[in-house]
Amino acid sequence: MMPIEPKTKRAIAFVDGQNLFNAAKRAFGYRFPNYDIPALAKSVCRRSGWALEGIYFYTGIPSEQVDPSRHRFWVNKLAVMGTRGITSFARELSYHNQIATTPDGTKTTALVGREKGVDVRLALDVVRLGREKAYDVAVIFSQDQDMIEVAKEVRAISISQQRWIKVASAFPVSPTYNNKRGIDKTDWVRIDRHEYDRCTDPNNYRE
Repeated sequence: MMPIEPKTKRAIAFVDGQNLFNAAKRAFGYRFPNYDIPALAKSVCRRSGWALEGIYFYTGIPSEQVDPSRHRFWVNKLAVMGTRGITSFARELSYHNQIATTPDGTKTTALVGREKGVDVRLALDVVRLGREKAYDVAVIFSQDQDMIEVAKEVRAISISQQRWIKVASAFPVSPTYNNKRGIDKTDWVRIDRHEYDRCTDPNNYRE
């Protein structure tokens, strides 16, 4: 028997902050994370007919010693998000030295930061809240294909609980951005420039 589709579909947004930023950078040319997450999540859910009930945000943040300006940006932006009812998970980047070759053939060493554990935390929260019946729609703002496994797990939860659940992948699109795919095994929700620009954050978090 097919699960009954609920009339009111409760949605929770799960936002991979760096994945969304990099997509917006390539699609629209923005040089810093200028999104207003509550506005963007509400816009996506409203036009899809979903009732937004919560937002979870995930990001790595640069070390204050390595990049004080970007560190300050994220500390301030996350603090404001907290006042707006967003649950955030932030972890300092893990750094390592990487050897690079310049155009003239010179070898140089650069300090490279990588996120550790951020996508794992996002995946765990989607699965946990699905099991707790906290949502009918999980809206993942990401194009990370590793999240296919999350979509499969939510499908298994739907079968075991005999209830209707949807997983959606929301992401920017434009003629300049070559990645046209959302997360496989999810519904794709495309965000064009007009919608994104209506949901930008004017605050200067570096001050």
